[in-house]
Amino acid sequence: MSATALSEAAAACLAALEAALRDASPPALPAGRDADLDEALRVLARRHGAAAVPLLERLATTAPGKEQRRAARRALYRLEQAGQRPARAPGATAVRPVVAREAEHPVRAWLSGIDGSGSRAAWILFEGGLGGGLRLCSLILNDEAGIMDAAGGPIARKRLEAELRTLRESQKLPWVEVDGARACALVAQALALHEQLGTVAPPEFARWRKSFVGSSSVSSLSSSSAAGAQKWPPHSPSGGQPSGGQPSSQDLVEGSAGLLELAELGGWFLDPARVATEALALLQARESRLVVSEQIKAEREAAILDGVIEANFPAGARQRWAGRLREMADIFGMTGRADAAATARAVADALADAGRPATAIPFVRALAARGLEMAAEVALGRARLDDVSRAPARRARS
Repeated sequence: MSATALSEAAAACLAALEAALRDASPPALPAGRDADLDEALRVLARRHGAAAVPLLERLATTAPGKEQRRAARRALYRLEQAGQRPARAPGATAVRPVVAREAEHPVRAWLSGIDGSGSRAAWILFEGGLGGGLRLCSLILNDEAGIMDAAGGPIARKRLEAELRTLRESQKLPWVEVDGARACALVAQALALHEQLGTVAPPEFARWRKSFVGSSSVSSLSSSSAAGAQKWPPHSPSGGQPSGGQPSSQDLVEGSAGLLELAELGGWFLDPARVATEALALLQARESRLVVSEQIKAEREAAILDGVIEANFPAGARQRWAGRLREMADIFGMTGRADAAATARAVADALADAGRPATAIPFVRALAARGLEMAAEVALGRARLDDVSRAPARRARS
């Protein structure tokens, strides 16, 4: 079809359309029949092809009449069928997907206490992602090995509350609710540890990695360590200050062996496998038939203990145990035990002080002594090494 074959009204429409095409202005379409506009649009598309698409898209969304918009959409469809699909014009409205993907972010998190192997559990509740909704990520984090286990998936709010009730009733270690950014920062530390050790997280973590890596939630643990106001379990109103005044840091360290009497630290001791030789030497010294004074026996046992501490508390181990104590101090504080919290922080500071011998810290001596006793139980056949091992291990799956 050529321009000469057009009706007078259609030719007027075509002239207005081509004028608008040249200067990118809105077309001043003359009044007329819808068929005249449709005829003009056919010629416009045939003459100009893909170059007509921006004008047609504007008409399809902004033309004053419904029939005019429909005619423009028909012209666009004909161009698409002809294989002409140029880039969308700037400023065109994008088609919104049926299922939106929101930025996933942590909304709640819970942490357990730390066990004797340096492991703790973390639950992190995410919201957003493809289709929105909630996802619960369950992790086991270890300060020597990184991420030990990962599980979880979509969860409904009612199911979450039921799981939390079960957690309160069944777990031996205390659980506290913390800020989501703090929990994510612990995961970032675990990933950094994997990189440092040249290891990888378990395969189950792969589907969660994108929720942590590159997230603003993992910015800095130090900046969020004091954040995350305690929410559960509730602390007593009087739990904010140590009872009986505030003893000095030195006094707290001197009495720190008593920390190991707390139920939460019942599993804290040196790995028996690492002190097996010294435990045998200790048993031999105690069972020796040689007649020696109690003072000599005590000196011999103290020397064995000193050797164990010097071998098992190099700088890295001191920092690791200090970190465990600081984390537990936070939990003690959140659960209303300010005295235990103050003592744990004092011992952590003492361990972090490289100029202070580890052998002079009562908590460390008690920790090593308990490890020796456990190793002796294994040597005497009264305990299985697998049952008392403090080495990090992945949780068995059923």
